[in-house]
Amino acid sequence: MVQQVEASRAALSRDRVLQAAVALADTAGIDSVSMRKLSQELGVVPMALYKHVANKEELLDGMVDVVVGEIDPPRRHADWKSPADWKSAVRQRILAARRTLLRHPWASRVIESRRSPTPVVLEYMDSMIAMFRDGGFSIDLTHHVMHALGSRMLGFTQELFDDSQRLAPNAQAAGLVEMAGRYPHLVELAMAAAHEADSVVGSGCDDQFEFEFALDLQLDGFERLRQQGWSSKAPTPS
Repeated sequence: MVQQVEASRAALSRDRVLQAAVALADTAGIDSVSMRKLSQELGVVPMALYKHVANKEELLDGMVDVVVGEIDPPRRHADWKSPADWKSAVRQRILAARRTLLRHPWASRVIESRRSPTPVVLEYMDSMIAMFRDGGFSIDLTHHVMHALGSRMLGFTQELFDDSQRLAPNAQAAGLVEMAGRYPHLVELAMAAAHEADSVVGSGCDDQFEFEFALDLQLDGFERLRQQGWSSKAPTPS
């Protein structure tokens, strides 16, 4: 028994700890991840984990790095046929990020909770900036583009308008008329919209169609500004 414990400790590494934490979050949810629970999953005493992650916050940072590290690498600039290929390259990378976040639905919540970007997130952002710069974007426009994309560049958005939650039949009968009287346009839109429940990243109605719809609007707008030579220091072109 002692030899088994020692073997487990000897085989323990930071990567193994982080991979186990990600797997635990995938199966049981992020709230289930604790140093004690993780040590049980790995078959070691809790103190053994602290040799590889200093605390829970460092563990969460490392989990973010594992997830972001799974995103497909960007298409090489050398493989582009023209500078205009920036749009398809960026779109491809962002949708790859979304596929990764769909595999780890807890990750968006953790990413939003980080006080500062982790090293792998910084590397990811750097590669995104490079694609815009290689596509002919000025540093000024790229700066504003990155702000506009926000969390969408990592494959998720935090929606303000959520019409994915359907009212129960009794709630419809009891409250729909009253709601329609107070918020007619909101109810009309919510009742008319259709969303795929299985495609949501976290909470909200951030489904695949809505995500790509907004992404394509942004990319088209970015390209128009690039062609216009837009600058934040100049009057907005008509």
